[in-house]
Amino acid sequence: MHAKETFQRCREIGREKRMLPAATYKLLTLMRRRHPERDLFIPMRNMLFLAVVDDEEIIFIDGAVSRSRIELAWQNFKPQQRKGLDDPIAYEIAYYTRASLALMQRLQGEFQRALMSLCDKQKQVMAGRVIPFGASGARRSILPK
Repeated sequence: MHAKETFQRCREIGREKRMLPAATYKLLTLMRRRHPERDLFIPMRNMLFLAVVDDEEIIFIDGAVSRSRIELAWQNFKPQQRKGLDDPIAYEIAYYTRASLALMQRLQGEFQRALMSLCDKQKQVMAGRVIPFGASGARRSILPK
């Protein structure tokens, strides 16, 4: 079952460049690959926030204040600019409320914890089986069931 959600974006009051840790970006990429057909809704229970991830940005909703108003958004991810897979990813933050200006110190860490929790719940376990090739069965391959 899919539900349609509508979020309101106020006028942008500020913007800054930041770096996202490689571990967070890797988890985010993994989750997007597991669910390519839809946006991700990631609850951040410690902060009463909801992160909504689509192809272009991550928006953050403060569930304690409003369930539809966007507080801030992470945009313009630039993974192609990093030199190695362990390097952080450049991105920009668009702030839409005064309260959101003070959130970033805590938000990035809480987002990573929420992603890790969601990934742990959705781990896909693949069992393998051996399929013999040829008449003698000497050559074998492991394929998922």
